Amino acid sequence: MLFECGEGTQRQMMRYGVSFALSEIFFTHFHADHFLGVIGLIRTLGLQGRPEPLFLYGPKGAKDILSTAMKLGVERTPFPVEIAEVKAGDTVGNRDGYDICAFPTQHGGGPSIGYALKEHARRGRFDVEKARATGIPEGPLWGKLSKGETIEHEGRSLTPDGFVGPARPGRLVVLTGDTRPCASVVDAALGADLLIHEATFGEEERERARDTGHSTAREAAQIALAANARRLVLSHVSARYSMSADELVTEAREVFPNSSVAKDGLELDVPFTA
Repeated sequence: MLFECGEGTQRQMMRYGVSFALSEIFFTHFHADHFLGVIGLIRTLGLQGRPEPLFLYGPKGAKDILSTAMKLGVERTPFPVEIAEVKAGDTVGNRDGYDICAFPTQHGGGPSIGYALKEHARRGRFDVEKARATGIPEGPLWGKLSKGETIEHEGRSLTPDGFVGPARPGRLVVLTGDTRPCASVVDAALGADLLIHEATFGEEERERARDTGHSTAREAAQIALAANARRLVLSHVSARYSMSADELVTEAREVFPNSSVAKDGLELDVPFTA
């Protein structure tokens, strides 16, 4: 689930039935509208009697800013809160099957980063027909080969490389947070299955976007095109646009056809491509 940790975070979580059993929060930068909501969220978690630790990640300054915020708004935290500062290029935490990697963004007024969720490569496809043609009976031996194990069959040692295809890439989901269009985002999003890129303004506000460290919908689409991404979802849309933000979607699709806009409660399926 993706949230800006602003004042309305808890309302959004309750409205869309999101569990409060979260263990990590990732901050892209520390403008007030993106982090102040963590104070109320931690208070709520404390009232629920949460025993598990909560991990907070953010760019340089995270320890001072978040520690100060909690001292101002939380009398006592009944569970551990661990704060870690993340810099571009870091892989955040040890995870099973995927990595979360930070990359630099350009938002001005302090450090800012985005996050890329990179799945590990998957095993290649098991060649059923070849296994049958070799006379290997369906069952445990197939399972061992498909997992990369060598088997013994009819006095022969059979290695998986003859029955399992090349490793298949995992999925890549990239979230920019607030940013100007920049080469570092293109690099992070190369071949992304899903790029979630901010599009605060339309082209009529291009200068305002530049002055405030934001992007237009067209600029976001140009990043998606340059990165050869498969899908673009526009986020952080200004309230000045319609509820559907159709005008921004139209603008983006002129450059990158597979574009849409994020809505509260939106759920997306990110399919495998191989």
